[in-house]
Amino acid sequence: MSKQSAHDAAVLDAVFNPLLPVGQEIPEEQPEEILEAEIQDESDDDKRAKELEVEGVKSAEANDFDAALNYFSQAVSIAPNRASCYNNRAQALRLRGDVDGALEDLNHAIELSQGRGKAACQAYTQRGLIYRLEKKDDEALADFKRAANLGSPFARTQVIQMNPYSAMCNQMLSEVIGQLREEQCQD
Repeated sequence: MSKQSAHDAAVLDAVFNPLLPVGQEIPEEQPEEILEAEIQDESDDDKRAKELEVEGVKSAEANDFDAALNYFSQAVSIAPNRASCYNNRAQALRLRGDVDGALEDLNHAIELSQGRGKAACQAYTQRGLIYRLEKKDDEALADFKRAANLGSPFARTQVIQMNPYSAMCNQMLSEVIGQLREEQCQD
């Protein structure tokens, strides 16, 4: 099977991603082995922290944010170098309205993960959402781009949506292509 040319790839991107600026590619998702790199060599503390995180998520889903924060804080105490603990606690803090605390935990998660892997992807996405809600669009876009590069489909859509000029240009292009197709069908 032959590889597609750069031109073919650009045409396919324009068809499947009409809101993306022509010529701009969506970053490909990273392979699972890269996203799950932090799994290797888990200690007993990491395993216990993971269990606490699961309990915290269950509590958060039941809208018991105090219990969720308690579980996530215990996980942080047991495994202070585990980025996902901070990520999960940030979500609970944000849901309780502590945006500053959430940002602090997200920054720490990104630092611990060195901007790589699933925890970084989630932290960049969460931080991007907070920045977007705070009308800090430049910071939000930068974080969404980082998360998109780490494989977040949600962040990819945010990158596309946050570029109104590109959306407008691609809408016009779609209309022109639609008109051309109609003309061809009439012939």
